[in-house]
Amino acid sequence: MNQTSPPVSETVAAVDLGSNSFHMIVGKLDNRQLVIVDRMRDMVRLGGGLLPDKTLADDAWERALESLSKMGQRLRSLPHHAVRAVGTNTMRQIRDGGAFLKAAEDALGHPIEIIGGREEARLIYLGVAHGLAAGDERRLVVDIGGGSTETIIGEGLEPLDRESLFMGCVSMSNRFFAGGKITADAMEKAVLAGRVELRPIRRMFEAGRWQTAVGSSGTAKAIERVVVANGWSDEGITRSSLKKLRRALVAAGHIDDVKLEGLADERRPVFTGGVAVMSAVFKALDIERMQVSDLALREGLLYELVGYIQHVDIRDSTVSALMQRFGADRRQASRVESTARTLLKQVGESWQLNDPEHTLMLNWASRLHEIGLVISHGSFHKHGAYILANADLPGFTRQQQALLAALVRGHRRKIGDTIFAGLPANDVDGAKRLVVLLRLSTLMHRGRGGSHKPPIRLDASDKEVRVEFPEQWLVEHPLTEAEIVREAEYLSGIGFTLQYA
Repeated sequence: MNQTSPPVSETVAAVDLGSNSFHMIVGKLDNRQLVIVDRMRDMVRLGGGLLPDKTLADDAWERALESLSKMGQRLRSLPHHAVRAVGTNTMRQIRDGGAFLKAAEDALGHPIEIIGGREEARLIYLGVAHGLAAGDERRLVVDIGGGSTETIIGEGLEPLDRESLFMGCVSMSNRFFAGGKITADAMEKAVLAGRVELRPIRRMFEAGRWQTAVGSSGTAKAIERVVVANGWSDEGITRSSLKKLRRALVAAGHIDDVKLEGLADERRPVFTGGVAVMSAVFKALDIERMQVSDLALREGLLYELVGYIQHVDIRDSTVSALMQRFGADRRQASRVESTARTLLKQVGESWQLNDPEHTLMLNWASRLHEIGLVISHGSFHKHGAYILANADLPGFTRQQQALLAALVRGHRRKIGDTIFAGLPANDVDGAKRLVVLLRLSTLMHRGRGGSHKPPIRLDASDKEVRVEFPEQWLVEHPLTEAEIVREAEYLSGIGFTLQYA
């Protein structure tokens, strides 16, 4: 009689901290099928509260924390691994020493990741693609947010080309339609500005490279509701319906005087800017008709969370691709990774490195620590760190890229606290401890040979590390002993004491 696996059931949640609105979505993974069970949305207008010095106005700060506190009440019972919260364009711009991010995480009760524009585009496509009928056609997906617009071409569940543009419904409304005033001249200038922003990517995303255009998120859904409700389109957004919508807005003269069926009051302040961005997209990319998806970034986050639970992590593929691209020595990487994993198991409890992400980051840093060799041998750790900090790494957040870069930068030679300056304060101690493990692992395989290495015992407490080798082994390997002595000097640069026997 065949035995079947028991059904898998787990609750997962995603939170999208957008420039215009915050969204929470909760799903239940029931026997490997994702079912949405709860949603919450607040029009926070975070982007509208971003001041010239890149800090947040008090009212925007309060709206954001109030929204996150409500969401936190729903999510606090869930473990961190089942919740993924991300900040997008406005969160990327805030410069206040991490004060708002910390307050936001406290209100939500879960960590918040800041993702780059192209990573945002990848997740948007993942969400949209799950809601479309299966097919081989190539799709263009356009997501107009509050502060940025993402454009993606993909097939099936795979994004092929993706870009993030620095324009959105909030920024465009503030720039050209301040106070809600709408003129023909302002509309023309706004659309032209959007087309200028699109110009560098126009060839990559223009008609002819895709068969179907899809819009996602609030702006696209709001425009579709209005053009359908007013009889300008039977379904989706058409070029002619968009033209009629622009004329109606200009004729009204002020957003408060716009009398259009389907336009929600909460959308009014940023609606005109969104219409201008959408018009620029239609003109620049030669779009005749666009269907609108109910799914977007938050659904992409959920589906990726489900992938993690089912042991499918796109970050593994990203790391493998980087190793191939930069010609990493896979045998050496494997040796270093194996030793690093062994050492981590020995000190995981005492050093509080029990989070699965600690293991993953150490594994990936072990695999990638030599990618800088393709640029220069002398300072390859610095070059490798630069690549990891600045490259487009699908699946990785900005914080994760910064941590990987710090591990690779700190895995050899002199090391100081400045290497960890770009990390959140709560992550610095863990990063330093991971660096120690990576340094000891690479030291043990400095000779790059496949010969057997002795089992070593590692004990650690706070800033003290003790390495024990088999009896007489160091006497028989004086080169390794000399390197251990030098390593003790290096580690003192970040406050660690290294002893050996």
